[in-house]
Amino acid sequence: MVLKRSSLSLFLGFLLISLIAPRSIARFVVEKNSLRVTSPDKIKGTYDSAIGNFGIPQYGGSMAGAVVYPKDNKKGCKEFDEFGISFQSKPGALPTFVLVDRGDCFFALKVWNAQKAGASAVLVADDMEEPLITMDTPAEDVSSAQYIENITIPSALIEKSFSETLKKALSNGDMVNVNLDWREAVPHPDDRVEYELWTNSNDECGVKCDMLMEFVKDFRGAAQILEKGGYTQFTPHYITWYCPQAFTLSRQCKSQCINHGRYCAPDPEQDFSSGYDGKHVVLENLRQLCVFKVANETKKPWVWWDYVTDFQIRCPMKEKKYNKECADAVIKSLGLDGKKIDKCMGDPNANSENPVLKEEQDAQVGKGTRGDVTILPTLVVNNRQYRGKLEKGAVLKALCSGFEETTEPAVCLSGDVETNECLDNNGGCWQDKIANITACRDTFRGRVCECPLVDGVQFKGDGYKNCEGKLYVFFSPFINQHKHVKCYNIAVHSFSKAWLSC
Repeated sequence: MVLKRSSLSLFLGFLLISLIAPRSIARFVVEKNSLRVTSPDKIKGTYDSAIGNFGIPQYGGSMAGAVVYPKDNKKGCKEFDEFGISFQSKPGALPTFVLVDRGDCFFALKVWNAQKAGASAVLVADDMEEPLITMDTPAEDVSSAQYIENITIPSALIEKSFSETLKKALSNGDMVNVNLDWREAVPHPDDRVEYELWTNSNDECGVKCDMLMEFVKDFRGAAQILEKGGYTQFTPHYITWYCPQAFTLSRQCKSQCINHGRYCAPDPEQDFSSGYDGKHVVLENLRQLCVFKVANETKKPWVWWDYVTDFQIRCPMKEKKYNKECADAVIKSLGLDGKKIDKCMGDPNANSENPVLKEEQDAQVGKGTRGDVTILPTLVVNNRQYRGKLEKGAVLKALCSGFEETTEPAVCLSGDVETNECLDNNGGCWQDKIANITACRDTFRGRVCECPLVDGVQFKGDGYKNCEGKLYVFFSPFINQHKHVKCYNIAVHSFSKAWLSC
């Protein structure tokens, strides 16, 4: 007998509730960025805004724009060209930040409609006085898939009271200019970034799964370069649920869970009578965790990216290859120890805890600045949850913003990741045009001024107006029988003077 959709939804509801049942309060942290009003003077100041979980936030950077509140289509639920409205900026003018009201349609649709009309960013005004929330994409909505993937502008939710302040200033004819700033959205304490991806091996869960699979394939190369260079420490994670004790002997729990209901996943096709079951997903998730652990033991943790990518390609559910036989073939092709991986996975039928999956459930609970992981997929950078589209360039910017200033790897300073702040007017730093020497040093967040080190000679000065200095080099060559000692006075600021012996 086929389980009805209502019964399935009820059971999945129990699974979701069981995720947080052991805790008194689930802690979901809303990730924020800074919104600074620069004009008019009467409302200047810094305000909080919640980063939307779609589009591309400019992690590590900032954007300046002029706020516009449309006279028609204020909620942005329809295309703006139906009202003859365009937000395309004129040459030389600030980009347009569109303010729209919450309600009547998905957050993502509002942003998509504004983007198509030329907006560079979207501010969504909350319709009630409440703590800020994270704007997410609609779950399992097929019609939204066609535009969510194409949203490339950032968005943020702002408080109702602040939005009323903006609207009042605009109605008075004031030009409202703001800066959206993501430079402190990710902590950047040192020269290594630690990040984790909460993922899933299920390839039949709809739009989000498709986007996740595409991201893993696209980001593999960059992830492996960073890991091999010692710039990052990556850890994959997988969410599991547990089955409430009253249901552990039910057909549903037995098909969705392993270890007697301790670790569960929803049915991939949401149909208990056909296809793969949730327990197959849990087993493959466990296998991928063990692939990482075994690869990590051999000092090659980046092999996880190879396994996951190859498994997606070679073992899809649609082709009925989502099984141990196919997984073992991928493991063998990568030179991994299959016996160690099997031992790591343990016995899925045992009425006991699985130490690997138990560790994953414990890790779902928020620690420090990071909230509970409840959204799949979730990227965490330096213990701060990433918000926005999982897209190679966007994620790379988020990782680069996690390095201490001046310690970022060269990939973070490439033209497609950041803007070289030293190109215009030498970044405002000292330079010697004759010797072609500069004090400006490009960084991911901008630039720093520091006197340069050239051929072992360290300049002295403030880095802005002066980088001149002298270096005295003493050495004792056997010039003749008297062992004369020569002293060289080098004018390092110009290199135009020859050495002088003393």
